[in-house]
Amino acid sequence: MEYKVVKGTRDFLPLQMQKRNYIFNTIIEVYKRHGFLPIETPALENLSTLMGKYGEEGDKLLFKVLNSGDFTSLATTGNNPNGNDVLCDCVKNNDYKKMTTMICEKGLRYDLTVPFARFVVNHLNDISFPFKRYQIQPVWRADRPQKGRYREFYQCDADIIGSDSLMNEVELLEIIDEVFSSLKLNVNIKLNNRKILASIAQVIGKQDKIVDITVAIDKLDKIGMDKVLEELKEKDFSEQDVEKIKPILMIKGTNEEKLSQLKTILQGSAVGEKGLEELSYVMDKAKKAEIKNIDFDITLARGLNYYTGAILEVKANDVQMGSITGGGRYDNLTGIFGVKDLSGVGISFGEDRIYDCLEELNLFPQDISTTTTLLFVNFGEKENEMCLSLAKSLRKENVSCEIYPDCSKIKKQMKYANDKKIPFVALIGEKEIEDKQVVIKNMTTGEQTTYNIDDALSFLSDLKA
Repeated sequence: MEYKVVKGTRDFLPLQMQKRNYIFNTIIEVYKRHGFLPIETPALENLSTLMGKYGEEGDKLLFKVLNSGDFTSLATTGNNPNGNDVLCDCVKNNDYKKMTTMICEKGLRYDLTVPFARFVVNHLNDISFPFKRYQIQPVWRADRPQKGRYREFYQCDADIIGSDSLMNEVELLEIIDEVFSSLKLNVNIKLNNRKILASIAQVIGKQDKIVDITVAIDKLDKIGMDKVLEELKEKDFSEQDVEKIKPILMIKGTNEEKLSQLKTILQGSAVGEKGLEELSYVMDKAKKAEIKNIDFDITLARGLNYYTGAILEVKANDVQMGSITGGGRYDNLTGIFGVKDLSGVGISFGEDRIYDCLEELNLFPQDISTTTTLLFVNFGEKENEMCLSLAKSLRKENVSCEIYPDCSKIKKQMKYANDKKIPFVALIGEKEIEDKQVVIKNMTTGEQTTYNIDDALSFLSDLKA
């Protein structure tokens, strides 16, 4: 009988974990080089912490966790002899929002940024500002699974909070460039600013519709221009409004040319001019830092409501895949938890999508699956005593080795070594114990060499896995 995993989640075999750890370790090394410190937060958060931070669509994708115990009794009106209660009324009226608040108090985290804001507020006296943190943990979304989109997946976040300097955006762009250069993945960095999007809403006289505009145009590369304009009309944008937005979304040219065109269109909008100024600064500094493949994309919106300044997304150039990294500036995310004026900016690498890209392009290192350098063949109890002693000495020298646990046929033990791609096997029988020698077999070439104990230790110490 097959016990299936939940749709949108996965088991990972050892080779897959080695590849995932290769990605994690690459990202962590870059974070550490830039002075970021690690933190963790719980998988479960109170729904009061999560709800309302991601927009209406985000709220729908939150995994809610049922309260433990007899939660139905807590929802009973207490005055209905037929046993009907508030929960039943909610079901009859299709009021899932009210019902959710009555039977669920907790939820699985949707991302790492909102829990991070909560973390900062709770630990104001324990951290120094500006605070640079990285966090690599799983998140959950009740989404429809498809290629590159899972219900459980890892995010690899880096945030700088407590500083409104635009140099922070530049540093995060440097990190993105360094990570993907190390992974040898060819990418394009898309950059925009939420202030520019806000000014577009202002220019057409729809300041109160900024969320509708950003949610719609964020789908442009998925559903196309006609569908986006159709969605705007469905949200009470007039034909005249749509005609004003359309040419803005179709601006073409180099980054400089697009910025120049927008300066004319948004002239007189203070918020728009501020957004263009911030964007120009970041792009100029990034150019001087020799960060390539940055593209100003006016259609980039990112649907999360908490972004207030720069926003970015990264896409792989050689694979059909959604964004593999995203992020942006949030000026008052901690304000929803009672601490105002703590500006932050962050990025998040999507490890699962990066994995899929590297796998499709065959970019993982060839030797990534090698974990054990040497296998000691098991000839019996007496021989194992010498193997145990040698193995302990080798491990002190950081040489990965193992002793086959059973005194099985040699053929079976050799097959184990081949299956695990162990490059060397040590053979120590009665004669080798008597002569204080070790026979080392190269599993690639089949060559066998006899060493005395000291020379064997020296040879193997130089091999480190």
